[in-house]
Amino acid sequence: MTKAILINGSNTTFSRLTGVQQQAEKALQAQDIETEVLYVHQIPAEDLILANFGSEAVKAATAKVAEADIVVLLTPIYKASYTGILKTFLDLIPQKGFENKIIFPIAIGGSIGHLLAIDYALKPVASALGASHITHTVYVVDQQVEKLADGGYKVQEEAIARLEHQAAYIAQHSKVTVQA
Repeated sequence: MTKAILINGSNTTFSRLTGVQQQAEKALQAQDIETEVLYVHQIPAEDLILANFGSEAVKAATAKVAEADIVVLLTPIYKASYTGILKTFLDLIPQKGFENKIIFPIAIGGSIGHLLAIDYALKPVASALGASHITHTVYVVDQQVEKLADGGYKVQEEAIARLEHQAAYIAQHSKVTVQA
């Protein structure tokens, strides 16, 4: 079965990005893609900051990336860039760690004005890690995700449709990649 790892680069699980991540998971699972979520902020901060490749938590997290066919990179956009938390984790992935994988970037930000932050900042790092198949980014504006009183999230249909469209594209192309 095709496997996807969703790497959540937020500093908390209680952010609108988690609502987007949950919708991305559903969209991939609807395409018969097995999913697992990695919350980077749950890796010990000292291991991330000191690039502790020997850390058991780092080894476990990077092994999950190595086993995946699809890597979903999720990040909020702060100060016109993806998060430092995500960057510290990406620095721990081996040089060709994204080779032969489909990379699916997803970002959320306060305005559409930060849409290109992924193209100019995150995609070059993914390429440096060996990625040759990076899908179109799904960029969600904060107002498209509502935090609910019960702790859940309501994502606008338009954003869900874009996530589902990319999941269908990924499913079609992952069959080719996995069989190759």
